[in-house]
Amino acid sequence: MNFDDCLALLDGRLKQLTTLILVIDNMKNHSSNVYHIDNLSNLKCFSLTIYDCLTDLYDTEILPLFRRMINLEELTLYITIRNRTTLIDGNHISNEILIHMPQLHTLKFCISIKIHRNHFIHYLSKNDIQQSFSNIKYQQMDCIVNYTYNITTYQIFSLPFMFDCLKSIGNIFPSIIFNHVRRLTVYDDVPFRHEFFYRIAWSFPLLKHLCVINFKPQSSKLDKLNLNYNQLFSVIKYPYLISLRLDMAYIHYTDQFLNQTKTHLPSLTKLTVDYERLNIVTRNFRKTTTRLNCSKIKQLIISPPIMNSIVTNMRRSKHFNLYFPLLESCVCSLEDE
Repeated sequence: MNFDDCLALLDGRLKQLTTLILVIDNMKNHSSNVYHIDNLSNLKCFSLTIYDCLTDLYDTEILPLFRRMINLEELTLYITIRNRTTLIDGNHISNEILIHMPQLHTLKFCISIKIHRNHFIHYLSKNDIQQSFSNIKYQQMDCIVNYTYNITTYQIFSLPFMFDCLKSIGNIFPSIIFNHVRRLTVYDDVPFRHEFFYRIAWSFPLLKHLCVINFKPQSSKLDKLNLNYNQLFSVIKYPYLISLRLDMAYIHYTDQFLNQTKTHLPSLTKLTVDYERLNIVTRNFRKTTTRLNCSKIKQLIISPPIMNSIVTNMRRSKHFNLYFPLLESCVCSLEDE
């Protein structure tokens, strides 16, 4: 569904509507049609999920829609907003949304704001953001602030966290158990150490889909010489993880997850990975300690795109087939994925 469809539904033809749940993949264009904008007096429960929304569309399309919900009692909001220059904090939620919903008694939200650091006017600390929610009565909240090279991501959310997806968290995140999260993306300019992935396993016990984005090595050559890895760290277990994406991560993270002395992945069936890194880490599909975590994979997605002849030869390899005995498909990812 796109936002035009949403506005069409709410143009007055469904006057008795009391509950509405909307999921929109992205909002990148203004509505080209003109709709009735009467108040939605009978709407009591509204859930809106938008995975990608430009900031001007949030201001000109989403906020006016909220102002029509004068008798709303329950609001669930999950939205990612790009290209913003100001934060959405507790003051914004109170003054731009809640003030128009006097009957509201239940508020669940996760709002992610991506801001280019060159465009950001005023930085707020985590404490500043939490303080701005002091006058919102509904429930507790928390936030995650992730600073990368050119983008700062602010994620503010109600507690307990009730959504199944969380994106772009970095090394610093609160010690909370996210029981509902099934999809997670971790991204940082600072290396992810082994302890970080242990915290991920603890905080996201039912995680099924994980994407790792980090181009920094986990450790230096000196670290490798001085540390006995197996003696220092216990094996991390992700019992429910079925899909793992590592094609945008340094080679160390391929070893971090495929090496059974570091990570145990008993349910992994889909792997997206760089071909050269996979080849090196598995020693051309001969290394014993990386075989177990590959043994149940059914779908292998290779990145970047390579020649079909290489894929064909790889699949004909005896060692490759021993590594992936249950493999059903092996394909190259698209360059823009």
